[in-house]
Amino acid sequence: MVLNVHERLLPVPAGDVGRLLDRLGGTDDPLWPAPAWGGMRLDRPLGVGAAGEHGPGRSPIRYHVTAHRPGRSVEFTFAPGLGLDGTHTFLVEPVDAARCVLRHDVQGRLSGRMRLGWPLAVRWMHDAVLEDLLDRAEVALGVGPARPARWSPWVRLLWRLGSPRAKETSVPATPLLAGVLERVDWSDAYIVECGPGMPTDPQVWAEAVFRDPPGWVRVLLGLRQALVGLIGIERGDSAAFDTLARRDDEVLLGTDAGHLDFRVSILHAADAVTLTTVVQCHNRRGRLYSMLVRRVHPAVVRAMLSRAARSAARSYDLGSVETGSGDATPTRWRSS
Repeated sequence: MVLNVHERLLPVPAGDVGRLLDRLGGTDDPLWPAPAWGGMRLDRPLGVGAAGEHGPGRSPIRYHVTAHRPGRSVEFTFAPGLGLDGTHTFLVEPVDAARCVLRHDVQGRLSGRMRLGWPLAVRWMHDAVLEDLLDRAEVALGVGPARPARWSPWVRLLWRLGSPRAKETSVPATPLLAGVLERVDWSDAYIVECGPGMPTDPQVWAEAVFRDPPGWVRVLLGLRQALVGLIGIERGDSAAFDTLARRDDEVLLGTDAGHLDFRVSILHAADAVTLTTVVQCHNRRGRLYSMLVRRVHPAVVRAMLSRAARSAARSYDLGSVETGSGDATPTRWRSS
């Protein structure tokens, strides 16, 4: 039997919290901690019979609403086959005219793989989601949080393992790429999913990809700078990734050099970001350099784009939000 409870005392009337609760799963949901934890998605407005899910697109947690008291509570029953037969419920409990408790509990029985999955991973992720959600409630109400929740190292590892990863895709035909080089000797494209709440401005993604690469990519770029001069290739600088052109959904970066020209397109469309590289070689040095670069290019681009997606997913920082004057009590939770 599973009983998992999170609750927080909030120094506001119950009606204020109830109004937040009634927006759960909507397009203006102030509670669900997106984008870090994806989005909570309902197939209709919150009410009995609405079907919903949250979590990664490849393995979401599914449920449907089985009880709803507007402004007070909502009960979700887990879908069959999950391995957790039971419910998860949000409840607003008045304490007095000026205070209330926002509570969430999971009750049910484990079966199948969830007998192992719950204690090893799911419970840890669930606890982190609920702590972040309760922090969001305090932010929305202007009363905190005084001490924002922090993920444990185990949660950070699990979250990273489950976060979207860039994968190869077909080269898109975009307005900024059309005819951008006289000749294209090679090209490739990689795509990563964007969750609710992630940036939609392609310039933001370009900055994240090229100005904050993984550490091992920085090392490779440093080696490149040190070695290319030995074979007569320009070392280049950060201006190589300056923006050359832009549209609302796409930016174009790149540079021209003696050995080759390249362009990079960052396109945001259909809840995904696509990074496309096109290259034109000018001479033997360019072809030799290109042949070597193409061996590591896929791994480098996938790593940079995946890192940018993780950074975008964790772009909100409750620790930097000014808290209100309310004396919010830290969360109490228990799990079994």
